[in-house]
Amino acid sequence: MEAYFSLFGIAFLAATILPAYSEILFAGLIAQGYDPWLLWLFATAGNTLGSALNWVIGRYLLHFQNRRWFPFKEDSLERSQRWFQKYGVWSLLMAWAPIGGDALTFVAGIMRVNFFLFFLLTGIGKGLRYAFLLGAMDIFGF
Repeated sequence: MEAYFSLFGIAFLAATILPAYSEILFAGLIAQGYDPWLLWLFATAGNTLGSALNWVIGRYLLHFQNRRWFPFKEDSLERSQRWFQKYGVWSLLMAWAPIGGDALTFVAGIMRVNFFLFFLLTGIGKGLRYAFLLGAMDIFGF
């Protein structure tokens, strides 16, 4: 179980502003023979909950945006807000993207997107990413 909880933790961190790459651990654990669907579940849950933390930060801590420690820079926020305004809540399906995905979840909090809808769309997108990785590893024989 330790490997699954480690993956959960790394996936959680990867969804925040901290530099972590859960896909590497995910792929490594699959290659070692761990249950792929249990890995998918832990990775998806961790990554989705990490995004929920971003939503909370956006919803409740925006008034700290001028502080040096604040996790998102102004240009990243503006780009994500434009994307979010153009595509609406459906853009949350792209929250898994390496560039701008974390900021999208933060912007969803700023824009007070219903948390249940946020959680559902973000979870679907992140689950699909890990499912795609599972499929790719299967194709390549891991």
